[in-house]
Amino acid sequence: MFGVYANTREEEMKLWGWSVQQQEVFLRMQFDVRRRSYITAYPSAEESIIIHADLPVGSMMISRSSAEIRLVDIAVVSEYRNRGIGTGLIGALTKEAARSTTVLRLSVLQGNPAIHLYERLGFVVTGRDSMYLEMEYQPSPNVEKVP
Repeated sequence: MFGVYANTREEEMKLWGWSVQQQEVFLRMQFDVRRRSYITAYPSAEESIIIHADLPVGSMMISRSSAEIRLVDIAVVSEYRNRGIGTGLIGALTKEAARSTTVLRLSVLQGNPAIHLYERLGFVVTGRDSMYLEMEYQPSPNVEKVP
């Protein structure tokens, strides 16, 4: 999981001019704080490693309740982006939301290119703060609820 997180911050770290050791310390600290925050906010969330062609290529965390399905986090390492992996996984979540008539929600950093993917998959912006957009996929009310 840490390797995936570090990969998602790779471009940013290059800009800072830090040594490999400084980057490692910073990224481990950030990863630990972020993970504890997620676990505190979503204690029943499921964490998964994304496997593609028998290789670990990402991670995903999902929290399910009667009120919502929450995509807490999804990350695909840079070498495997734009191959449809995230689209397929998020598409499966939108189908799950439709079957259960449960709203699917997520938060995304403003300016993140993934916003276009979410919009393409039917998510709409429902709120924002200085850093994040709140987005949701609302299943059609005409979909019959599956027990």
